This record gives sequence, structure tokens and C-alpha cells, in this order.
Amino acid sequence: MVTAAPRTVCRARIASLATYVPPKLLTNADLEKMVETSDEWIVQRTGIRSRHIADPGVGTSELATKAALLAIERAGLTPDQIDFIVVGTTTPDMMFPSTACLVQHAIGATNAWGFDLGAACSGFTYALTTAANMVATGASKHALVIGADVMSSIIDYTDRTTCVIFGDGAGAAVVEATNEDGVGIIDFVNYVDGSGGAALCMPGGGSRHPASHETVDKRLHYVKQDGQTVFRFAVRNTEEACRRVLERNGKTPADIDLFVSHQANRRIILAAAEKLEVPTEKVVINVEQYGNTTAATIPLALNTAIEDNRLKRGDLLLMVSVGAGFTVGALLLRWGLKEQAPS
Repeated sequence: MVTAAPRTVCRARIASLATYVPPKLLTNADLEKMVETSDEWIVQRTGIRSRHIADPGVGTSELATKAALLAIERAGLTPDQIDFIVVGTTTPDMMFPSTACLVQHAIGATNAWGFDLGAACSGFTYALTTAANMVATGASKHALVIGADVMSSIIDYTDRTTCVIFGDGAGAAVVEATNEDGVGIIDFVNYVDGSGGAALCMPGGGSRHPASHETVDKRLHYVKQDGQTVFRFAVRNTEEACRRVLERNGKTPADIDLFVSHQANRRIILAAAEKLEVPTEKVVINVEQYGNTTAATIPLALNTAIEDNRLKRGDLLLMVSVGAGFTVGALLLRWGLKEQAPS
């Protein structure tokens, strides 16, 4: 009888990163012409000045594919070397097949299997956790992690409380195994609190409220949000998740070289950083130029850090996200990339 060789358990690392945003911009000045709002009101409450918006008919898979191909190239691989794809998204092209299937075909990853992961704004952190564990156990050699959303497709541009917040974008990372000391994903903390589901949701389009004239008339196919509830939960649980993963690994916020939070709102990010006593010079914020791109915010923020020369090999990085559900995720890792050209 032939016995399979045991899988080697090792640490996973991010081998490459790439992002993509559609070229079209929707500025606060543009929104002033669409709803009762102002640049001052938006900036004061969110920190956002502009967001990238996909053209009508452009699906999430198209943005994801552009980021994925660049990430694979930067990892020095070809698409057929990718064996696992996980896509964090709230806006799949369609109910089925999955966006992962569409991306797999589009990039020519003929040896890959995969699936979509629905964790809203925690989509990238949850997907990265999933891929890291696949790689660390030996189940995957080269995993492709994608966070991508076309939020403009589910935004009500007559609702000023939500339409000013969201933008479109994608980010992708290749994850591979490493035995190198001092780099790689160290640990993660993920949890959910389903009691907050009603505070941020899209009621229509699922099995409970399938599409009908009534659901369309009631505008149920758009994002609905209780902003105050989301704000309070996000600040409290951003801090909580970070403290959990740091304490479990004998670290404190003072040990962190860079803090990369989900980019939903400037006030949320700064309030959580203040509670953690992380100085602002260690905090990445780019919500001003992208808005909340849901699953794409963290890779976009990482790319901003690379562009600004704020992220170097060996840095201790803390990533955290809070999303609809509510979902919460935090990852602690040593950055393992060498110098890389920005997206």
C-alpha cells in the first residue's frame, strides 16, 4: 500500500499585492448635484472627498480579474500555477455561478478551484485567513485572495446617508508558504455578531424577498444602514479584535509598525486607533480618495502604504475590519514583500 507523504505545516505569507479601481470619479461636488448634501457635510462626517465608480454593466469579476492578473504577475507566477481562489465580495456578478468561477475562467487558472466568501466589509480579511490556513496546512501551494466590490450597483443615489459613502474597487494577493523566519501571517481573530444584521443590509434579492415589482417599488435592492449603530459597533469591535489578537501573541499596540483598518469612515478609524493608543503616524487612511469599497478597502490601503513608502519587509502589521453581519476580523502578520511597484 502506498502511503501519502505528510503535509508540511509552515507559515503563509503574502507574496504579492495588486489593486484596481475604475477610472471614473464621483466627487462630492458631483453628489451635491444629485442629492441634498455638501462637500463640507460629507467630509466632516466621513472624511471622503471622491470615490471611483464602475460604468453600468461592469461586474465585480471584471475589476477582480484586473487585480488578480497583476498580482499573479508580481508573484512571478502564471495563472495555471494558482490552485485555489477565494473572493470576498458583497456584489457578485450574479447569484450563481460564483465570482470565483468567473475569475478562474477569465484569468485562465485551469488548475484552481475556489468559491466566494460573503463577509461584507470583512471580505478580504476573512478570505486572507481562509487562504492562509489552506497554504499553511499544505492544501494549497499558491492561493489567490481577492476582495472586490461594485457597490455602486446596489447604492440608492437618492439616499444621502449611504450614497456618499461607497465606491468601487478590487484588490488581490497571492498567498504562498514560507519557512523564512520573520515574515508571514502570525495569527487571526474572526467572529460575528448576527444580532446586528438589520443595522446594515440589503433586504431584497434573496430567498426571503426575491425580486418582484413590490421589492423594486420599495427600493429593497439597495443598501440600508443604521449609521449610529454601525459606528458604535465598529469602533468598539475594531479595538476588541485588535486587542485579542495582540494579547494572544504577547504583543501590545506599541509593537505595531502599521495599523491598517477597513476604510469605512475616517472618524471610525481614528477613534479606534485612539482607543488602542496607536499614533496617527502608524495609521493608514485613504478613504478620502476611494470611499468605502467594502471588501477592497484593505488591499487598497496596503497599496497606499506601499506607494507612500510606509511599509517595509519585516514590519509588524495589524489589519482589522468590521462589516455587515456583523462580521469582525483582525490579522497579525510580518510583512514579507520586498520592494514592489505600486498598482
